[in-house]
Formats: sequence, structure tokens, C-alpha cells
Amino acid sequence: MQMISTAEFVAILVAAAATYGLRAGGLLLAGHLPQEGRLRRVMDALPGTIMVSLVAPSVAEAGLAGGLGAVLTALVAWKSKNVFLAMLAGMAVVALERNFMA
Repeated sequence: MQMISTAEFVAILVAAAATYGLRAGGLLLAGHLPQEGRLRRVMDALPGTIMVSLVAPSVAEAGLAGGLGAVLTALVAWKSKNVFLAMLAGMAVVALERNFMA
């Protein structure tokens, strides 16, 4: 079994402390955030915009199959309210294209 170096151990500790700090900070600050107004609407929209910013580059890189997979994923999620089923549908489109159409 290989031992980790001191630098690796410190890096893990710093990453753990940063992660904990971000989570604890969010919980501690939540009571001080506005409950109405423009800033509240912006904060309510953040999860969706973050998801789009994470997904959009992958969809664009996958081309037509990625676009079709994303549309199918959205439709299945909207109709079925089942996120897991929606992800499977979208992945199936991309997998079929990569394995049988290319």
C-alpha cells in the first residue's frame, strides 16, 4: 500500500475545509437573504441557469444527437416528472447515435 505525501494530505484537508465552509456558510447566511424582491427572483433562477451552463457545452459538442437527447430529456422529465427516466431517455438517444449511426 502506497502512503500519500504530506502535500497530498494537506490538499485533501484544504479541499474538505473549503467544501465544509461553503456548505456551512450557505446555511448560516440563508436566514439573512431577502425573502422577496428582485434579488430573491434572481436567486430562485440560479439553479436552472447553473444547470444550463453545465449541460449546454456537452449538448453542443454532441451535435444533433446531443440536441435531440436534450429535447427528449426535457420532454420526458416534463411529462413523466421522473428525472431518472428522463436521463435514461436522453442517454439512449446519444448512445444509439454513437453506436449505430456513426
